[in-house]
Amino acid sequence: MSDSYNKSKSLYNRASKSLAGGVSSQIRLTDMPTPLFFEQGSGAKLWDVDGNEYIDYVLGQGPNIFGHAPEFLHKRVTEDIKQGIIFAGQHQLEIDVAESIKEIVPCAELVRFASSGSEVTQAAIRLARAYTGKNKFIKFEGHYHGWIDSVLYGVAPDTDQLGSTAPGSQGLSLGSKEEIVILPWNDTQALEEVIKKQGSEIAAVITEPIMCNTNCILPKPGYLENMRSQCTNNDIVLIFDEVITGFRVALGGAQSYTGVTPDLATYAKAMAGGYPAAMFCGKKEIMSQLEDSSVIHAGTLNSNVIAMSAAAETIKALQQENGELYRKMYAIGDELIQGIKDIAATYEINLSVQGIGTVFNTSFTYKSAITNYEEHLKYTDVETFKKFRADLQNNGVRITSRGTWMLSTAHTVDDIKKTLHAVETAIKSL
Repeated sequence: MSDSYNKSKSLYNRASKSLAGGVSSQIRLTDMPTPLFFEQGSGAKLWDVDGNEYIDYVLGQGPNIFGHAPEFLHKRVTEDIKQGIIFAGQHQLEIDVAESIKEIVPCAELVRFASSGSEVTQAAIRLARAYTGKNKFIKFEGHYHGWIDSVLYGVAPDTDQLGSTAPGSQGLSLGSKEEIVILPWNDTQALEEVIKKQGSEIAAVITEPIMCNTNCILPKPGYLENMRSQCTNNDIVLIFDEVITGFRVALGGAQSYTGVTPDLATYAKAMAGGYPAAMFCGKKEIMSQLEDSSVIHAGTLNSNVIAMSAAAETIKALQQENGELYRKMYAIGDELIQGIKDIAATYEINLSVQGIGTVFNTSFTYKSAITNYEEHLKYTDVETFKKFRADLQNNGVRITSRGTWMLSTAHTVDDIKKTLHAVETAIKSL
């Protein structure tokens, strides 16, 4: 590591004169000590413009499940796009992908393709409202379902905003918050009480089945099962936001991992191995509302050849040898998790590691486990984490600003060894 970011700083200053905020996504402003500029990625490694090399656990915020620039994927896409990219019509490849999805995703009786996680969330909520004839929906504190007005409430509220429809941005439609009921996650009683009182008005419950956007929190035993039962018994559509968990925690997503099947689910990120693709899928009786245009979903770039080619090849690779790539990722990830825990114990540091082998989170807390957003807000040491993350970066390891680590099929045992050395160096500096 050169431990220098001068070229990134210079490029950021230049970018700020033509790009609003100097970036094209708000989350990139959280890079330290400046938004970073990269010139190459290969496998599990990234190189920035200053020549710094990183073992990358951000993976483009999740899409790069095969690491950066996977040659086999690029070869397939390059070959397929010779026929064209966008037709304003259909092509056989999207049928092939949809049929594969039906085989591997438990809830997928029908499928629709799009381009981003934010937009498929909107489509799922629209379908739920049309199907039930109701308007409100339940979401949970600390869960992120995209940047669009209707869902950007309760994402990261301050302590005095807990339990309220706290906006995640200025400029949101004020009417949107009247449609949302925000609850703490992993709290069965809170969910039951709201549904008992307002179930006749609630069209949907939307949730991350594993809370990847905050501490990578797993559902408590029975929590998702109870949620499923409550929705079934009260004519409420259960929506799983699998934008992060889909194709990452298992081929069938978190619904396969947890054994709980939603009515609708949304996917993006890892489904096309780094290429922009998204989808929503679910029960035929709900999805079939799209057949006669009673519910509108559109998009110029939907199911373009690039996205479908990448998705088809991604699925093919992940299915090989009965999921060998998943076994490899879990083995490597579990080794990394245990190594971090062992280092923290050796140095008597309250560093918590939560999650599973393919996606987990590190935070500084004296609690044995964080189970919801309020606990994350009250009991994790954000300032210590910032120092830890900065030290990791300066020692060649890149993780997300919220403490999430994601594994790829490109990470190796040697990468884990080097990563654990960086972790120990960072913890010593604390």
